[in-house]
Amino acid sequence: MVAGFSVITLLLILLAGVGAGFVGYAVGASSLVSYPALLACGIPPVLANASNTVGVVGTGIGGVMGARRELKGQALRVAVYVSIGAVGGVAGAYLLLELDPKVFEFAAPALILFSSLIIAVNPRGRMQAKQAAADAHAQLTRMQGGDSLERPVQPLKQDSWWVWIGVVAVAVYSGYFGAGAGTLALAVLDAAKIGPFHKINALKTLIGTGANITASIVFIVRGAVDWPAAIMLCVGCFIGGYIAPPITRRIPANVMRAAAVIAGIVLTIDLALKTY
Repeated sequence: MVAGFSVITLLLILLAGVGAGFVGYAVGASSLVSYPALLACGIPPVLANASNTVGVVGTGIGGVMGARRELKGQALRVAVYVSIGAVGGVAGAYLLLELDPKVFEFAAPALILFSSLIIAVNPRGRMQAKQAAADAHAQLTRMQGGDSLERPVQPLKQDSWWVWIGVVAVAVYSGYFGAGAGTLALAVLDAAKIGPFHKINALKTLIGTGANITASIVFIVRGAVDWPAAIMLCVGCFIGGYIAPPITRRIPANVMRAAAVIAGIVLTIDLALKTY
């Protein structure tokens, strides 16, 4: 028994973390697995959400470290996005902790449904397909002896005003709950036509990572983290993210996405019935 948890419960949280890391890599929805798992262990909603944020923070850091090549030459945008994410994460964390816990309990089903719908719409898949078509066109141009230089990420000063509102909103949402935030950020950056897919895919990670780090600091300082659960979740997420690539190559993306959407809808209904 550790801090109120049995060894079996901690192992179940570890397994949930493995599942969250796997799903996070596959379809970008780790919280659809980890958050309800913590609820099932008897952790109150706000504490479960805060512990979940701390538990999955390593996923984003690893993603940023692995995207150094894509982020090269974008120092200013990197600094700005991390800063926005950091400030938004603090704002979202304080909203979670300062508002009546009932507010989050009532919002959680809607937020989970929202993240499930984002996955169902699949903007990420559409962007990947569009980028693949652009890459094929560039290769054909090279073969024909034409100019095939990749379009760079546009300067910050050319961004539309609504892009900044979208980025700030994603940052605050990441600190408050965060499920589906990465896909939402990707959709905003793609709609703004800032740059090619692989570069904006790396950029969107910065927003969520900055938000998760600062939100985690707020949660830790405020004592809103269940450490045994957060640590086991973090270890599980690392394992899940590590083993996911070779496994996901054998499973159709549509199958994994459909499973995540169905699970999200079922969870939404279950939480709604218990809450409303």
